[in-house]
Amino acid sequence: MFLRILCFLLAAILSATATDLKVGMIGLDTSHVVEFTKRLNDQTDKDFIPGARVVVAFKGGSSDIPSSWNRVDGYTKTMREKYNVNIVDSIDAVLAESDVIMIENVDGRPHLKEALATIDAHKPLFIDKPLAGSLRDALQIYRQAREKDVPIFSASSLRYYPNLQGMKSAEAGEIRGAVSSGPCELEPHHPDLFWYGIHSTEALYTLMGVGCESVVCTPTADTHVVTGTWKDGRVGTVWGLRETPYEFRMILFGSKKVLDEKLEGDYTPFLREVVKFFQTRVSPVPPEETLEIYAFMEAADESKRSGGSPVKIADVIRKNGEP
Repeated sequence: MFLRILCFLLAAILSATATDLKVGMIGLDTSHVVEFTKRLNDQTDKDFIPGARVVVAFKGGSSDIPSSWNRVDGYTKTMREKYNVNIVDSIDAVLAESDVIMIENVDGRPHLKEALATIDAHKPLFIDKPLAGSLRDALQIYRQAREKDVPIFSASSLRYYPNLQGMKSAEAGEIRGAVSSGPCELEPHHPDLFWYGIHSTEALYTLMGVGCESVVCTPTADTHVVTGTWKDGRVGTVWGLRETPYEFRMILFGSKKVLDEKLEGDYTPFLREVVKFFQTRVSPVPPEETLEIYAFMEAADESKRSGGSPVKIADVIRKNGEP
């Protein structure tokens, strides 16, 4: 009887594994690759997510970003030895061995080339933050995906933190505005907010949604304050901090109450959304929202360069290649 039950369980495990989507990863220079693979590949992990399994990866890495080159070898070793992921020497090899793709480079600059290769292969694509190294590249990625009918999804894990999602459903009344604060380290090869300010920016958009018309940026040595005015009169602010404790916080101003939350969570709810996206081929975040987030951040850079003048989102999008 025991052997019969054991055989049944083994068969169920093998059957589930056989139907898992085969995930290929491009770029192994971020802790996300290990955290995601642990949740997808280790059935004994408390946060295990069924339905997709990382089977192949391309190492990648950027020689001019220390946080890339000084970590990529260690993460690659863990992927190979702990999770039995096949490490290959080209993106084409990843595409050949996978059903779906996760672009994971910490550097957004290679994402355009990697995304276009994936789109040409007609494989569903998740792109980790930052979506790209520039707004122009981000617009081109989504334009090509739309033209070739390839599903694409990009987001920050903060979007799915439980208490941020709870603020969306709280009875605060009509949203009048919000302030999203968090770490905002800079990296010289990326627009200021693209590198780490993306998290606080996406958290702001999780509550405010699309519709920002203009952006003003006030930077100092250790602070980025970026304020957007929405077309319906709402005001949303990203308060990016450097040299401060590592903490994300959101203040929501509603017509009935004000909510103030420290945002806490992990990658699990977010990764469930990624797997669901791969299975359904439907992005949980509309393309127009993702692209407006990057236009907001690009407009902040333009405002900084102009000494703090307001910059229109529509002008920035037009300037970077969209009619």
